[in-house]
Amino acid sequence: MIVVPASLADLPGTWELLVPNAGIASMHTAVTRFNTVVLLDRTNIGPSRKMLRRGHCRVDLNDTVLKRDCYAHSVLLDPATKQLRPLMILTDTWCSSGQFLPDGTLLQTGGDLDGFKKIRKFAPCEPNGSCDWEELEDVKLSQGRWYGTNQILPDGSVIIVGGRGANTVEYYPPRKNGAVPFHFLVDVEDDQMDNLYPYVHLLPNGKLFIFANNKAVLYDHATNQITKEFPPLDGGPRNYPSAGSSAMLALQGDYSTAVVVVCGGAEYGAFIQKSTDTPAHGSCGRIVATAANPVWEMEDMPFGRIMGDMVMLPTGEVLIINGAQAGTQGFELGSDPCLYPVLYRPDQPVGLRFMTLTPGTVPRMYHSTANLLPDGRVLVAGSNPHYFYKFNAEYPTELRIEAFSPEYLGPDRANIRPGIEEVPDTVRYGEAFNVIVSVPLPVVGIIEVNLGSAPFATHSFSQGQRLVKLAVNPSVPDGDGRYRIGCTAPPNGAVAPPGYYMLFAVNQGVPSVARWVHLVS
Repeated sequence: MIVVPASLADLPGTWELLVPNAGIASMHTAVTRFNTVVLLDRTNIGPSRKMLRRGHCRVDLNDTVLKRDCYAHSVLLDPATKQLRPLMILTDTWCSSGQFLPDGTLLQTGGDLDGFKKIRKFAPCEPNGSCDWEELEDVKLSQGRWYGTNQILPDGSVIIVGGRGANTVEYYPPRKNGAVPFHFLVDVEDDQMDNLYPYVHLLPNGKLFIFANNKAVLYDHATNQITKEFPPLDGGPRNYPSAGSSAMLALQGDYSTAVVVVCGGAEYGAFIQKSTDTPAHGSCGRIVATAANPVWEMEDMPFGRIMGDMVMLPTGEVLIINGAQAGTQGFELGSDPCLYPVLYRPDQPVGLRFMTLTPGTVPRMYHSTANLLPDGRVLVAGSNPHYFYKFNAEYPTELRIEAFSPEYLGPDRANIRPGIEEVPDTVRYGEAFNVIVSVPLPVVGIIEVNLGSAPFATHSFSQGQRLVKLAVNPSVPDGDGRYRIGCTAPPNGAVAPPGYYMLFAVNQGVPSVARWVHLVS
């Protein structure tokens, strides 16, 4: 392995307080195709700071805190108006998992207690609509899932991987064989249970790259076979509760190559010892998951970090944000918040990829999230390192929602920021289509057209996160400052599973406001 030093440099970026009080601390966050944001917490957290609609209460005689609970534990945020609407969630969603289905419905699975085998759906609607959570009664998980991971597959079904005491995989819609043993999760389990919330990435060859603890395998979900074992990653365990993060870099070109990055984590033993001050490490491993003989390329972030969130930006760069510099995941177990976001620039030479950005002021510790918004900002929410809501603490339960604007949204870039004027609502695999954009200044070079998924963010991993750079032709003037860009949709569901994507036009590193496009077969 080649270990290279990190580069530390300053790059701008601005912070905005979007909502001073969301009413709940968002443990799970997802952006819908209506530009609204679903925020979701546990149900057995005690009183939140947002009431349900009058006459709507959750009754749970097994809840040790509130048997009749009239507080919201999920809300819907409209970032454009900053309005919040309480949602009704009935069963416990503590440390659960999620993924958007091809029709744009959010699938939400598992949790603790009465949510252990539960399947829920949220079919989003216009911001002024009345959509709400639906708890499925006629179908349940084959095995309880607590700390599991969801990933949409090429055919639009969803694989649900692992969970505490669940070393299996299963699918939604359910299949006849139910839960299928997945022995890799047994092999990597340790005293800390570092096989929880495994990192699952769908590769463009249709197989799954699954990482847990410090190891990864290539998994053929069609045959339930492990077809490759990757070399172990140096630096100790990376998954929950050791609190690293992972992202698959943008797919591009002929889509035959997929690169996975795994960054940060706690020192082994920090969770067992309940240590709050053991320094986190800042090592990152990068591997070409589709290579015949892949090896990890190692480098260091500017900061040791646990509980960081890795957000794929429309440009193909990765924002690493939130987290702490010491401790581990778990209630009351993190310290020394890492307030500096870091930009990972994958196309730069090794040793020059990490750039330090403008720091925030709000510690985002355990149970915080980060999600890309269609306007190019990153919504930052949550942080509750306590069993219940607690505000008189060094790191209190955090109800504020912020938005971080990367440098590409700075006023000095406004004259090259493209605006999307026309785009099809629906595109089919392999289809040629046009995107019409307007740009204040004449276009120099190629305008990219990139598809970004809307992942389910929780516990430092964005389930289903994906960025696909489309094949494009040079932009052609279309009159009145408009340009026509010929694009080709992804070839199949392995490159981009069916569903709704944010389509961005990117001019000289500056993204447009996205338009939602439905990718279908």
